[in-house]
Amino acid sequence: MEVLLHGGRALLETEDDDMQVKLGFPYTCHFVNHINSRGIWFGDNPLRFSLPLLMIQLSFITIITRSIHFLLKPFGQPSIVSQILGPSILGHNTLFASKMFPARGRTVLDTLSVFGFMLFIFLIGVKMDPTMVLKSGRKALAIGILGFFVPYALAGLVALIIRHVLPLDHEVKSILPLVVALQSMTSFPVIACFLSELKILNSEIGRLASSSSIICDAFHWSIFSMRFVSKVATDKSITASLGSFMSGTLLVTIIVFGVRPAALWAIRHTPEGKPVKEIYIFFFLVALMGCGLIGEVIGLSALFASFILGLVIPDGPPLGAALVERLDCFVSVLLMPIFFTNCGLSTDVFAIQNLMNAGSILLVVFASFVGKIIGTILPPLFCRMPFRDALSLALIMNSKGILEVAMLTNLKKEKVMNEECFAIMIISVVVVTGVISPLVKSLYDPSKRYIAYKRRTVQHSKCGEELCILACIHSQDNVKTIINLLNATNPTRDSPMNLFVLHLVKLMGRSTSLLVAHLPREKPSLNPTQSEQIFNSFRKFEERSNGAVMVHCFKGVSPFSTMHNDVCSLALEKRTCLVIIPFHKQRINGETIEAPFALKHLNKNVLEKAPCSVAILLDRGNQKKGPFAMAEPLSYHVAVLFFGGADDREAVALAGRMSEHPNVNLTLIRFSSLDEIVGGTVRSRMLDTETLGEFRLNTLQNEQVSYQEEMVHDVASVLAVTRPMENTCDLIMVGRSHRESQFMSELTDYSNHGELGSIGEVVITSHSKNSKASVLAVQQQTRIWGLLDPEESLNLRRVNL
Repeated sequence: MEVLLHGGRALLETEDDDMQVKLGFPYTCHFVNHINSRGIWFGDNPLRFSLPLLMIQLSFITIITRSIHFLLKPFGQPSIVSQILGPSILGHNTLFASKMFPARGRTVLDTLSVFGFMLFIFLIGVKMDPTMVLKSGRKALAIGILGFFVPYALAGLVALIIRHVLPLDHEVKSILPLVVALQSMTSFPVIACFLSELKILNSEIGRLASSSSIICDAFHWSIFSMRFVSKVATDKSITASLGSFMSGTLLVTIIVFGVRPAALWAIRHTPEGKPVKEIYIFFFLVALMGCGLIGEVIGLSALFASFILGLVIPDGPPLGAALVERLDCFVSVLLMPIFFTNCGLSTDVFAIQNLMNAGSILLVVFASFVGKIIGTILPPLFCRMPFRDALSLALIMNSKGILEVAMLTNLKKEKVMNEECFAIMIISVVVVTGVISPLVKSLYDPSKRYIAYKRRTVQHSKCGEELCILACIHSQDNVKTIINLLNATNPTRDSPMNLFVLHLVKLMGRSTSLLVAHLPREKPSLNPTQSEQIFNSFRKFEERSNGAVMVHCFKGVSPFSTMHNDVCSLALEKRTCLVIIPFHKQRINGETIEAPFALKHLNKNVLEKAPCSVAILLDRGNQKKGPFAMAEPLSYHVAVLFFGGADDREAVALAGRMSEHPNVNLTLIRFSSLDEIVGGTVRSRMLDTETLGEFRLNTLQNEQVSYQEEMVHDVASVLAVTRPMENTCDLIMVGRSHRESQFMSELTDYSNHGELGSIGEVVITSHSKNSKASVLAVQQQTRIWGLLDPEESLNLRRVNL
């Protein structure tokens, strides 16, 4: 049985729906042990028992929110829109709501939603790096300050005028200052989630928005804290005020000086690459529950205690990443939809009756929106950021999400905000976020800034000019082969190499991406990190080069889906002419190691968007030489397969540099056919002839360089040439792409991956599993401003007048 409020009276409802008893006061009661149902065959209605009801509610919530998100995703809508819209629409069908979300089941659902939000806030704290406030540059600081105070002042002024001019309801007048404060905030958790959904977390705008939102958040919560302290001091007794302040201070002290040292100790005792011990995870989960309980007992709320606890745990691997990995899926997939469903069920659009009230609140929201646009857009424009990018940043800073929804729900729960005002504010959150997302997608494309204004290729680098190369590393396994390749390019003091090493790391346990220069420690560590081991290998390579190589080390931490932004932005900033990146499959000691599919997607994006030439390196596990093999009097056998086209010419240009190395034996094989072997223009064929002629002329006196021509007519004849190379070559270089022809269309059938191109696929297909020959597929720069065809002259540039 249960007690329901009906028409201001309390009704006692039993299992016999016709039997109701009038009571004089509201209360709720439930049958004890009504948890599991015996089933419909024994006369039980499963929906009258808490467990079956909860399971069907969770299933419905998950299905309906995912379905609506699937329908709205093509229109650029973020997940929060579908999570609120679905339940709010279906939940207001009286018959449906009474069956699916009866009053007797709301207590469990409400408890789970608050618990899920507590875990979410904890994870946000774990992912946050508080030191970002100190690391923020002047631009982010200016955006954060103006992005808060300009909308706060403008919306506050509009609210003040409205309160004195319009005859509004008392409740509406009282909440206008809260609306001003709420709309002026830019929540870091919301911005981080929004950037992640748009896949621009590690773009220039993404990093700027993340840093600025933390500054803005700091000002908002500072003002909120002062208001809270003032309210407690005014409304409560001195004893209650002092007790609240002292107990809160004591809790924070215990967390900072008790839990944080424990977290640092756990990190020190977790070897890199090893999983965090279960006992450590257990301890911090128990600490989370304990701090949440203490927060509720002293009146600070479990949410505040959970956030502070998460904030003191260092973000990223190993501990922060382990906690996020354990909890994130459970919280985001199961619990948070419950939170949004409760919000949707509490939103009654039909409660909006007074249009003047709605218009007044929406006018304040609009004033805050315009103020934030103005406050955010001015600093970037002053720093000469393109207008489209600055406008995109301003729109991102206006986005709203879970934190605003939680604050509105809490205001409604505490009777500060009535049904009408709550519905207006929730609608404004959905509309603003729903409009901003597609606008940002249409305005901002990070790859547009990667278009270079001049040729950045090996072929077009002048003789004796510094060769700038960006080497991307995923793990220590990539280091030896890449160092052998770099040393084979023959860097000398007369023709030095400026090498940029980028260690790419998957973003785990953090909210913000990272791209920073790595500075060596003053004293070498006895237990160096994986990044330090990689960078130390390259610095030793620099030392052995006797001044011919200059190494600069960088570390990029970002999601796989946007990791190409780190590669392309660093290549653009450092003006490199070649990016070397590992193939997504590697072979170590005869065993093929399949990397995550995300690495294949990364390589595809780099090939499409890089501002310079790109080389994909397939490591076949050639370990017969040490990491500095080229410094030893050993031979390094290289074969170059030339069919024709811009990519093949780039491979020949790189081979030309290798030919000058005293320990490199190089063979260039030109393939020809009775029919057209590679499609292309007359100019392309002329450039092929010139490139080969120049190469042969420069290597005419070099006995370690050989040139041969092969006549082929089908795939089998190509395989007959490439198959013997698995035992004679250390490296096989090919051009990645070729113009269409009948001959190339037959080779395309062998292309399974696409990264290495048709010829590269033919090479690895023809070799056995025990082959030790690595493969380098070269793609010449494809993105240059005004150049529609790579075959065009270097000295000509299309200008749009």
